[in-house]
Amino acid sequence: MTFRHRVFYALFFTLCSVYSGIGVVDAAPEQKQKPNILFLFTDDQRADTIHALGNDLIQTPNLDQLARSGFVFNNAYCLGSNSGAVCVCSRNMLLSGRTYFRWTGRYASAKKPNFPESMKEAGYFTYHHGKKGNTALEIHKKFDQSQYLNDQQARMLGQPGKEIVDNVVQFLQWERDEEPFFMYLAFSCPHDPRVADQEYMDLYSRKKMKLPKNYLPLHPFNNGEQLVRDELLAGFPRSKAEVRKHLHDYYADITGLDAQIGRIIKALKENGEYDNTVIIFSSDHGLAMGSHGLMGKQSLYEHSMKSPLIFSGPGIPKGSSDALVYLYDIYPTVCEMVGTKIPEGLDAESIWPVIAGKQTKVRDTLFTSYKEGQRSVRDKRWKLITYPQINKSQLFDLENDPEETKNLFDQSASQPHANRLLTEMKAWQKKVGDTSPLASVSPQDSTFKVPTPAELEKLKRPRKSKKKKTKKQ
Repeated sequence: MTFRHRVFYALFFTLCSVYSGIGVVDAAPEQKQKPNILFLFTDDQRADTIHALGNDLIQTPNLDQLARSGFVFNNAYCLGSNSGAVCVCSRNMLLSGRTYFRWTGRYASAKKPNFPESMKEAGYFTYHHGKKGNTALEIHKKFDQSQYLNDQQARMLGQPGKEIVDNVVQFLQWERDEEPFFMYLAFSCPHDPRVADQEYMDLYSRKKMKLPKNYLPLHPFNNGEQLVRDELLAGFPRSKAEVRKHLHDYYADITGLDAQIGRIIKALKENGEYDNTVIIFSSDHGLAMGSHGLMGKQSLYEHSMKSPLIFSGPGIPKGSSDALVYLYDIYPTVCEMVGTKIPEGLDAESIWPVIAGKQTKVRDTLFTSYKEGQRSVRDKRWKLITYPQINKSQLFDLENDPEETKNLFDQSASQPHANRLLTEMKAWQKKVGDTSPLASVSPQDSTFKVPTPAELEKLKRPRKSKKKKTKKQ
């Protein structure tokens, strides 16, 4: 509600009170307006890329402000994907509140409950602007206003996120009805290609870029996805210099996006909406960027499946939680937060009780999956990853080894943890509808064979899409 509207209603109710003795009904107290919801969702942003959350090198002053004033979830995950484009499943699960095992093909059904329709039922004007590639197009149609970026073009402009933010700032300047807004901004960065103007590049020294603590030149075995597009962005082995180059571009891109987020915050303050707007910040998944000898997000390590998740604004306490949560939990959480019904049939759980301090967790374990070749489950401390196609497993003590560098699976003292988590993994499969086997009768070779220069060149060639012939109309 703008300042001008507040003044109008204050005068209206005052006059009603004054004239109540001559036939005007006494005015009821003004009902508390629901908060606006601004949901900022980036592309490929690791959980450890916010300065206030422990990254001393990266510069993210506006995200720092949200983190320091709001509620942070330290263990927020994408559940996984049935394709190399992990963002497809992540964004479809986010908007549907259901695991990707519930739908056929690549996209969630728009005929079932979804985020924009729930927010419209709650009295919100729904607004979407974001990337078009690999997203839930049919669900996007449910928004009152929906528009798309040219993803590749938007990533080349040097000012990450500017096109979306320009439109948001203009939207916030319009005169609107009194209904609050639910705004879902699905940025296309810091996904590659990463182009940031020199002002952002100059904030970092490439030589001083810190390598990930779990940096490796090569992944130690064949995880089944080491020759996908993302992995071909760097050579084999991954040199320290090349990883630093990628990190330099990545950090500069995130800092540029942070500056654009600052423009939205400024616009909210200028039009009087800031104090009545809950801001949610997250990303569709993480990214390896040299961790474990990988570059992409096609693995179940923490760096690839974990995302930042921050809630900040009116009614949100300052704090943090180690609760195990999914990104698609955001949907029912917002429903509960604004007091509207959570649809039946969702796999997601509301994490509002954790934010409100009524619970410390919503689940004891958390399951992740990637195509047919990787499955994982973790509890508060231990994490098991299985690779069914090569019959290999990893067990990590996340409390003492958060970077997942020491595989304890073959140690006899750790077997009770591995056995317990394997039982949990099977239970999770039944719960989410995952029918994939956890072992292979004829396992593949677990050795990763580095491609020759000729093989690498062939892999990098763009694939020609097969167009179906259609009859002329």
